[in-house]
Amino acid sequence: MRNVPVRTHWLLLTTLVLTLCSALLIQGYTQHMFGISDDAAVAGGGPADRVPTAVAGGGPVIDSAAVPARTARPRPHTIALTFDDGPDPTWTPRILDVLRRHHVHATFFVVGTQVAAHPELVRRILAEGHQIGIHTFTHADLGKIPDWQRGLELREAQLALAGATGRTSSLLRPPYSSGNDALDNQDWDAIRAAGQAGYLTVLSTQDSEDWQRPGTDRIVANATPRGNAGQILLMHDAGGDRSQTVAALDRLLPRLSARGFTVTTVGEAVGVPQAVKSAAPQDHWLGLGLIATLDGTAWALRILGWLLYAAGALAVLRAAAVVVAARRHVRKRRIAWGPSVTEPVSVIVPAYNESAGIEAAVHSLLASDHPVEIIVVDDGSTDGTADLVESLGLPSVRVIRQPNAGKPAALNTGIAAASHDLLVMVDGDTVFEPDAVRALVQPFADHRVGAVSGNAKVINRGGLLGRWQHIEYVVGFNLDRRLFDLAQCMPTVPGAVGAFRRGALLRVGGVGDATLAEDTDLTMALCRDGWRVVYQEDAVAWTEAPASLGALWRQRYRWCYGTLQAMWKHRGALLQSGAAGKLGRRGVIYLLLFQVLLPLLAPVVDIFAVYGLVFLDPVRILALWLGFLALQGAMGVYAFRLDGEHAGPLWSLPLQQFVYRQLMYLVVIQSVVTAVAGSRLRWQRMERYGSLSVPGAGTRPQPAPAQVPNPPAPHATGLADTWLREAHAATRQADVHHLRSGETSDLLEEPAGTPWTGQPDR
Repeated sequence: MRNVPVRTHWLLLTTLVLTLCSALLIQGYTQHMFGISDDAAVAGGGPADRVPTAVAGGGPVIDSAAVPARTARPRPHTIALTFDDGPDPTWTPRILDVLRRHHVHATFFVVGTQVAAHPELVRRILAEGHQIGIHTFTHADLGKIPDWQRGLELREAQLALAGATGRTSSLLRPPYSSGNDALDNQDWDAIRAAGQAGYLTVLSTQDSEDWQRPGTDRIVANATPRGNAGQILLMHDAGGDRSQTVAALDRLLPRLSARGFTVTTVGEAVGVPQAVKSAAPQDHWLGLGLIATLDGTAWALRILGWLLYAAGALAVLRAAAVVVAARRHVRKRRIAWGPSVTEPVSVIVPAYNESAGIEAAVHSLLASDHPVEIIVVDDGSTDGTADLVESLGLPSVRVIRQPNAGKPAALNTGIAAASHDLLVMVDGDTVFEPDAVRALVQPFADHRVGAVSGNAKVINRGGLLGRWQHIEYVVGFNLDRRLFDLAQCMPTVPGAVGAFRRGALLRVGGVGDATLAEDTDLTMALCRDGWRVVYQEDAVAWTEAPASLGALWRQRYRWCYGTLQAMWKHRGALLQSGAAGKLGRRGVIYLLLFQVLLPLLAPVVDIFAVYGLVFLDPVRILALWLGFLALQGAMGVYAFRLDGEHAGPLWSLPLQQFVYRQLMYLVVIQSVVTAVAGSRLRWQRMERYGSLSVPGAGTRPQPAPAQVPNPPAPHATGLADTWLREAHAATRQADVHHLRSGETSDLLEEPAGTPWTGQPDR
């Protein structure tokens, strides 16, 4: 495997996030900051004392760069036909068809974003002899935005035109403008700034008012001049349904011709030479880049929308699945597994530098109301863990020392040294309730059960981080385990509290070290071997959760990465039948959808929420976010009730959305990137804080465990592995012998009345 530095992953992720944010900002500005609305929506009417009298009473074409400002009017019997707000893929082609039938040319004042979206229409406009002017980039009211934004609106609109056609235009029509007499000081400031940038401002003298959609007859009447003076006629080819405009134009042009009017462009009507020129090469290439950027951001937003729907669907689907499963699981748990299991249990405690909590863990196990032997396997601790346990002088507690070889090796050593057929594995940072061991082993009354998952709870719940992990354990892990139990596809028996049938472990070769999630790997191997793995919620153990974000990150990163490794290792279960197929097509797919894909998609909800609050309807976005929160809250209340927990910590659930959830997203993202990159992640031990205490009033001594003749007592990993291989082979041979002879192995014997179908599915 390649060792790819983590910082490379973060650099990639940061780049992707910044790119996405930039794309959303561009889309938000171009599509939602302003937008096309009726011409009367932003009317002037402010002070007009700075507007020159010559302009207020002059012609509609204004050269504000001249000193003093100059204006011009169309010649008598001349109509400069203009269209605003396009191009539109529906209405612009129809208007062009009408103009072509009547052999008339017009001036189209185009919006930059529309040009970028439909460059082929702008090219058609020019190809058919019409004139182009700009109508800003996003249809912004130039009089009401700051100077820097005015410059941006004009420059970007010009670049879009240059990229689409290779041309530029010096004609500008400000959005929401009308006649000269309606100009106020803000409008004049915008016109003067445009003049300094080289633009001629084109207002109108006759408004068809087609933006009001008053009907075809009314549009024709509004567009027909009362006298013979030249006019600049305002119509629209975009911004809504323009069917009335198309119909009115088809009737208006013959009427104007009959009255002796010439209908033409603004440039020809006023005598403006070369209003449209070839763009500079750099502007053409910049314009192409702008159009490509807008296309890319549009696709990014479209994909983001699809992902948002997918994330929402997955969240709702998971909520429905776990709640329905939990309700059925509650009814199922009332059914007894069979006769009470009273045989002694070997409890294996792998320990590496666990001196902070090992004493509490061992005392809690000794306080069990079920007979136990306790095997503490010290995996080369350097903090005196083994010495501490030995100094306690507790009955039924053995300490095995071995050189540091990792948790799987320590567990295998414990398995080899165990005296009993039922094994409980517990982390050194976990304490058991007095009845936890007894509850944990009761499902073994059913000989099809190979492993049992207990109910791990967070003991250090102080502070927000502790509360959030408590919520996650109850609402996330435990609800999922109920569903997995019901679907017979349990993927993980947690290392903190789990029980195993010794024969089942031998059949799969013990605990493997191929992944960082040895508990998930082992559980999946048992499922693929045909064993049932169940959830016993009454077997409660208390575990110490990380108390800092850094420790939490390291723990969850290891969990997530190890789970990905286990899923990949056992991917063959997807194509198998029987119990293995249930694991593959139920458990693995569930993990893939809801513990990998959903966390990868979930940030989309947050990103889109921020985008919506800034650029869309904030009330609607807030309502959607509160809907997601209400769904999580309802699940939380139900899960807490099922677990017998007080719902008080759920008040912090809204806060969890802003820190904890994002951290979990990053964990999954980093784990997936690490897995895809083929990097090797080392096992990291979690910090211990010494917050463990023994539940109940105290400890009580247990009867000495029954001894087996010459029990193996390995002190090194090699001896444990050798013993496991030999026992594994012997178990296999015994199973084959019994099956061939028509008998069943005592490890696989079914309860009376239950049909046995043979060796568990592999």
